[in-house]
Amino acid sequence: MNNKEKDILNNIMLKPFISQRVLANESGCSLGMVNKSIKELIKAGYLDDKIQPTNKAKIIFKENVPKRAIILAAGFGMRMVPINMETPKGLITINKEPLIERIIKQLHEVDIKEIYVVVGFMKESYEYLIDEYNVELIVNTEYRDKNNLHSLKLASDHLNNAYVIPCDVWCKKNPFRKHEPYSWYMVSNLKDEESTVRINRQMNLVKIKGDFVGNTMIGISYFSSEDAIDVSKRINKFSKDIKYDDSFWEEALFYSDKSTIAARLVSSEDVCEINTYEQLREIDCDSNQLKNDAIQIICDALNVNERDITGITVLKKGMTNRSFLFSCKNKRYIMRIPGEGTDQLINRKHEADVYHVVKDKNICDDIAYINPDNGYKITEFLDNARVCDPMNDNDVKKCMKILRNFHDMNLKVEHEFNIFEQIEFYEKLWHGAKSAYRDYEETKEHVLSLKSYINAHVNRKSLTHIDANPDNFMFIKRNGKEEIRLIDWEYAGMQDPHVDIAMFCIYSFYNRQQVDQLIDDYFSEGCDDSTRIKIYCYISSCGLLWSNWCEYKRSLGEEFGEYSLRQYRYAKEYYRIVQEELEK
Repeated sequence: MNNKEKDILNNIMLKPFISQRVLANESGCSLGMVNKSIKELIKAGYLDDKIQPTNKAKIIFKENVPKRAIILAAGFGMRMVPINMETPKGLITINKEPLIERIIKQLHEVDIKEIYVVVGFMKESYEYLIDEYNVELIVNTEYRDKNNLHSLKLASDHLNNAYVIPCDVWCKKNPFRKHEPYSWYMVSNLKDEESTVRINRQMNLVKIKGDFVGNTMIGISYFSSEDAIDVSKRINKFSKDIKYDDSFWEEALFYSDKSTIAARLVSSEDVCEINTYEQLREIDCDSNQLKNDAIQIICDALNVNERDITGITVLKKGMTNRSFLFSCKNKRYIMRIPGEGTDQLINRKHEADVYHVVKDKNICDDIAYINPDNGYKITEFLDNARVCDPMNDNDVKKCMKILRNFHDMNLKVEHEFNIFEQIEFYEKLWHGAKSAYRDYEETKEHVLSLKSYINAHVNRKSLTHIDANPDNFMFIKRNGKEEIRLIDWEYAGMQDPHVDIAMFCIYSFYNRQQVDQLIDDYFSEGCDDSTRIKIYCYISSCGLLWSNWCEYKRSLGEEFGEYSLRQYRYAKEYYRIVQEELEK
């Protein structure tokens, strides 16, 4: 029996046979294909002369009754900004009904009660499903770092005769059935340039090659017991290979770029994956999630309504914040939403005070709104912009000139950024936990001993950026001219401006030779030895500062890889360099 014959037999099993024409309409097959398939099914003993299922057909279909479902609900749903800041994607409501509840109810309609929900982000929000729908929650503790292939791996023992369903899909009609004659993966007839798969002429799923545009991947799938074995083996194999950490589970469908299961084609009018704020707005303009704090702030700040806000796109998650890009009345903006734990790290009133001082000086990004209480910020998007390349001598010289000009303005604010107080402050946020570094106490003692030298050689204090990362120097072109703007003033405060030189060095992972070259670029008139040593002291102390910051952020589940280790190394190595220079 081929898949077309299985589809036709499945329709006859589910509904009494009326006529070939009716069967053609319900199965989506041509009348000729229906007639041909019925003849083959009668010949094979699956239908009798009255086109009724035989016992042979009933036995086979009994073996292919769906028994369970796995719903994948662990991810952030980052494309759903700003909704995902308040609501996990599975609990987004359409017509006042959470997406995941609609899925569960549709499964119940076809007598599927064994349901597993893989959760991670905001997992507690799904706990009520255990009592209301008797589901089992499976917790994915790696959802921050790995994609949903690893979520399905946790439930791979339950794949036989099972549906796999993303939690953010909305189906107008129930896509689940009491009989499934073969395994399939669902795609829609809508073309999607981001899709990695398409349907070929044989209705098989294949990976895209060449100039083909793919079918929209819905993500719902069904696995017979036979196919579940192969898919489960591939999922378990891939999950052990770090190159698949960022992979979707659909990778396990393919062997030599061809899927081992069939494609199930549906109309885009019947099924929709809710990936973005605008998709939700199109399908249900009254959804509760559209009444979002961030969206309301945009409306109030720019004096617009929700419909004026378009093109919402997630930007890369920053080290302290989450941001999204949007368009409004022919302008593009960035909305910053502070990340986890930033209320402990950053005084938003101080940040707002800094922006008030620098906003008219043509040195920062253009601020449309900033809230001194919660840190929400709206800035105009800098078109045709690029960041400084710290390995490009020309870029670096230009940035040092901009930095020097800013420092020479001698701007003032009421608050100070005290490096040594912040080192202690970040350590207190560990709540008594020990440092990950074995020699931390010795390193800290060495760094603190540099304070006396620094204090003896500070000539003045003025507004200092503090976070002088090369990525915060934006090169933009306006009216044929190049401008450089310095963005992200969260940590700015009164300090020795030479701290910014040290910060640029440690963010750029500079070696000693590169550090000295940067100092020379900043001090075009030449730098005396005591100032150079003072900057070395700042490199050491700021290295420990950001190392302690990283240790706090790691306690929140965030990891910064090489960055955290390199900062700690700066603390130790530049303390030694300072001692060597002083001995000379």
